[in-house]
Amino acid sequence: MKVVNLGENNSILNQFIAELRDKVIQKDSMRFRRNLERIGEIFAYEVSKTLDYTPCEVTTPLGIAQCNLPEKDILVATILRAGLPLHTGILNFFDKAQNAFIAAYRKYGKDNKFTIQVEYASSPNPEGKILILADTMLATGSSVVLAYQKICEMGEPRHTHLVCPIASDYSLGYLSKRLPHKRVTLWVGAIDEELTNKSYIVPGLGDAGDLAFGDKL
Repeated sequence: MKVVNLGENNSILNQFIAELRDKVIQKDSMRFRRNLERIGEIFAYEVSKTLDYTPCEVTTPLGIAQCNLPEKDILVATILRAGLPLHTGILNFFDKAQNAFIAAYRKYGKDNKFTIQVEYASSPNPEGKILILADTMLATGSSVVLAYQKICEMGEPRHTHLVCPIASDYSLGYLSKRLPHKRVTLWVGAIDEELTNKSYIVPGLGDAGDLAFGDKL
C-alpha cells in the first residue's frame, strides 16, 4: 500500500485541516462541513493526477481544440455519516462518477472494547473501476477495511484510493497488513501518533459526525 501525506507539503489544505481541529471554529457546523468538502476537492484534484487520460477533440465556436480527458470508470464511496461532506467535495470534481455508501459504526461492549458493525451497503459493481473510498478519520482502520471488503464482494476495483484527512500511526500499520497490494493508495492530510484506550485519535479533532451533523442518539 502506498501512503501519500499531503500535509507534509505547504498548501491551503493545512489551513482547512487546522480549522477542522480548532475547538472554537468547530462550533460552526456549517463551516466544519464546508471545510471537509473543500478538503475533498483538494484530494480529488490530487487523485486526478494519477488517472489515465485519453486524447480527444473538442469543437469550439472557432475551431477544434485538442484535449486530454480522464477515464470515466470512477466509483466514489463513503462511510456514513461523517464522510458525507468529504464525499460531496470529491464528487464536485468527479461529477460523472458512480456512488456507493456504507453504514458502519462502533458497537461497544465491556472495557471500551468494540466491534465494527456494517449494516448497510449500496454500491454498483466496482469491477475494473477506480474506487475512491472516503472517510474523515482513520483511527484503527477497521471501518475502512470492512467497507473495502464489502464493496469488493461485488467485484474487484482496478485501483483503490483511500481518502482520509486525519489518520493515526496505528491505522497505517493495520492497513498495510490487510491491504498490502500495490493497487491501493492511502491519501491523508495529517498523521497523528496517539490513540486513547477508546481508540480516539489524539490530537485528532473529536467526533467528526457529531461536529458535522449534531449529536447522535
